[in-house]
Amino acid sequence: MAFGQFDDQDDDQLLGEINMVPLIDVMLVLLIVFIVTLPVINHAVKVDLPKAAASPSQRQAVTIDLTVDAQGQYHWNREPVSDEALRERLTAAALRQPQPELHIRGDKAVPYERVAQLLAAAQRAGLTKLGFVTEP
Repeated sequence: MAFGQFDDQDDDQLLGEINMVPLIDVMLVLLIVFIVTLPVINHAVKVDLPKAAASPSQRQAVTIDLTVDAQGQYHWNREPVSDEALRERLTAAALRQPQPELHIRGDKAVPYERVAQLLAAAQRAGLTKLGFVTEP
């Protein structure tokens, strides 16, 4: 006679049911652990903050789109510029407050040298906010 059978027949069949009692016990223990730890996680100091009338800053940083096309020509906000004019514009942009962000778009067919020259000119001018624009 096997466990779980109440008749006198000698069947050698296995019990094909999942015993749910241990799973329920584990779930109850996890529930109690989460209930106990939740107040510890949400512990915060209650403070009544004063109210002040202040307007947010309206000065936003300007972005400059610099493009290097496949022929190596520079474009400042979609306007073609020469190398000398580019250096002058970079120097003027570095003096602005807040300093503008420089978004560089380089064609994948352009030689890396042209992009490196652009980065060096931006560094010499004093621009610090640089970013490369790519397509996903």
